[in-house]
Amino acid sequence: MQIRKLCILVCLIMFVASAQAEYQLDNDSSILNFISVKKNKIAETHSFGQLAGAVQNTGDASITISLVSVNTNIEIRDERLRKFLFETDIFPKAVVSTKLDMNQLSTLHSGDAIILQVPLSINLHGKTKVLDARLRVVRLRDNSLLVTTVKPILLNGFDFDLADGIQKLMELAKLPSISTAVPVSFSLVFKEQ
Repeated sequence: MQIRKLCILVCLIMFVASAQAEYQLDNDSSILNFISVKKNKIAETHSFGQLAGAVQNTGDASITISLVSVNTNIEIRDERLRKFLFETDIFPKAVVSTKLDMNQLSTLHSGDAIILQVPLSINLHGKTKVLDARLRVVRLRDNSLLVTTVKPILLNGFDFDLADGIQKLMELAKLPSISTAVPVSFSLVFKEQ
């Protein structure tokens, strides 16, 4: 009887601990991509190399994106994005935050997935906008969380005062157009601490 009570107590402690866990973003296992479209028909995928973030035991989640780490696979374009679009000397980072339901996440076992509809607060270039997003959260074997976009999140450059920067990029590259609508997707791994 005592052994059974001890087993129940250990299981309860483990359940409470996992429900209250904090998670840190694993930059090496995570990616955030965005797509640019120029000349109305040429789409290219780009990414950021430095991401940081956490999911607190309260459900508060945030990701900080180092805009300096933009990677388009063309160095001169990276420099132009940093200088003229993102203005990284003034705005070196973007921050995305939301609130996750930790009670829902605590019920996930290894391999289980759940779809969450959440408001994302996006702070970019000194402006903040809240957009709805559908996220898939998967509990991994090591108890980490994999968080991915179900479909791309569409950012509009006008919402973040990026239109002048886009215009400057068009002039420098002698392009007739660069879309101000930018699809963003991500696959983020949060390791349990």
